[in-house]
Amino acid sequence: MLPLLDRLAFPAIRRGHLEALQINLTYRCNQRCLHCHVNAGPTRSEAMTDESLALLHRVIDAHPVHTLDLTGGAPEMHPRFREIVTHARREGLRVIDRCNLTILSEPGYEDLAAFLAEQGVEVTASLPCYSRDNVDKQRGDGVFDASIAGLKQLNALGYGQDGSGLLLNLVYNPQGPSLPPPQAALEADYKRHLLEDFGIHFNHLLCITNQPIARFGSTLVSKGQFNAYMQLLRDSYRPENLGTVMCRSLVSVDWQGYLYDCDFNQMLELPLQLQDRLIGRERAHLRDLLDGSLDGNPIVTRDHCFACTAGQGSSCGGALDS
Repeated sequence: MLPLLDRLAFPAIRRGHLEALQINLTYRCNQRCLHCHVNAGPTRSEAMTDESLALLHRVIDAHPVHTLDLTGGAPEMHPRFREIVTHARREGLRVIDRCNLTILSEPGYEDLAAFLAEQGVEVTASLPCYSRDNVDKQRGDGVFDASIAGLKQLNALGYGQDGSGLLLNLVYNPQGPSLPPPQAALEADYKRHLLEDFGIHFNHLLCITNQPIARFGSTLVSKGQFNAYMQLLRDSYRPENLGTVMCRSLVSVDWQGYLYDCDFNQMLELPLQLQDRLIGRERAHLRDLLDGSLDGNPIVTRDHCFACTAGQGSSCGGALDS
């Protein structure tokens, strides 16, 4: 019998200074991974509209954010991806592309890696293991080989190489309902195996805890593992991680331009709250970033937030205590 979950609510927290916009450009993806919290896939058609993109450009021009973090789905599959990147880089923003690596070998994207290098885009690439069997089990047959090919293509352009200025980060997430191992030790293992087996270099490994929502959450429920995993997240809660959770400095923007405290809240349809500023409207939108600050704004939290504070902590930038 599973233990009863501790019903202590996640602590109330507030925003600090806004530093990054994470834009979910599209739910369309050339893959359909088991752990995907977005439920992305080849048949999804949602994509950021021209109206929202115009507002995004205005926010980039007017707001003192320094990072544009592009995600999806496969963000590169948005038809105006390159325009967005070029505009942000011209304005001096750090741009991160959340790349699944296999997109680099898809028909029509053969010159994508060269474009990313030319623009100085930071590539954060999914590679949940350095083992072919583990990767293909989680992401589909042939994904590992395509990912290795993508990494070699990026390395050839200078990514991950000392002195190039082209950052290549890899993302690890566990295969099932467990916490990631210590990030530094796993990064050393990744670097040794990928260099010895494939001659691949990269800068950093980011360990991310699986969120008990969407496709992964449904898998947990179907296997009778959901309550046990939630108990693990609660039991592993570390209050010192609260100060550096990503929702304090990042805003997630969906394909329609609506705002959320993080990408996970976006998937759960828990919009960012602006207290008394939303007159006649139910949800905050990109246009709300054109006037007024989010500093001190209360963050919307639920039980899934324990995934970000468990153990070494977890964010889009990897472990919090690394």
